[in-house]
Amino acid sequence: MFSMRAVVAAFAMTFLVGCGAQPSSAPTTAPMPPSTSASSPATASSGPVADAPEQLRFTARTVDGAEISGAALAGKPVVLWFWAPWCPKCQREAPGMSKAAKELGSSVTFVGVAALDQVPAMQGFVDRYDLKSFQHIADTDAAVWKRFGVTAQPAYAFIDKAGKVEVVTSQLSEQDLRDRLNKLT
Repeated sequence: MFSMRAVVAAFAMTFLVGCGAQPSSAPTTAPMPPSTSASSPATASSGPVADAPEQLRFTARTVDGAEISGAALAGKPVVLWFWAPWCPKCQREAPGMSKAAKELGSSVTFVGVAALDQVPAMQGFVDRYDLKSFQHIADTDAAVWKRFGVTAQPAYAFIDKAGKVEVVTSQLSEQDLRDRLNKLT
């Protein structure tokens, strides 16, 4: 029988291959907020969970410890950005994401989904790249990543008002990102 540590290590290695880089430092052992609950329905403040696409039926903790309901995002144009703090591609995309969120945040809801590291590294990434204008899920067990079929970072899930989900599993230029965001509004 496999140990949980072996399963987690194998899972993490799958993601490392996608970015082509190793973490710059060992994960910290600081306590983490409760992880996502991908199998239990979220309580949406903006409508019943039944109105949310299946992929949005989760609750999670943000890097700052707040609870977030995926179902509460239903009915809005949303972009989920899947990233890891040590990923060089994610580091290159971060300034463009920050700029887009500041410019379009009133018409598109932005949510970062960080994984493959611990919360202190995630918070450091948010601070370093001025990404505080939108929430970031601390997906330490990659449960939200799994819901969207994400196996490497960076990746995106674009969700329109009707709940149609388009997952993009490649790096986007600022112009490509802007074009996709404009289609959502």
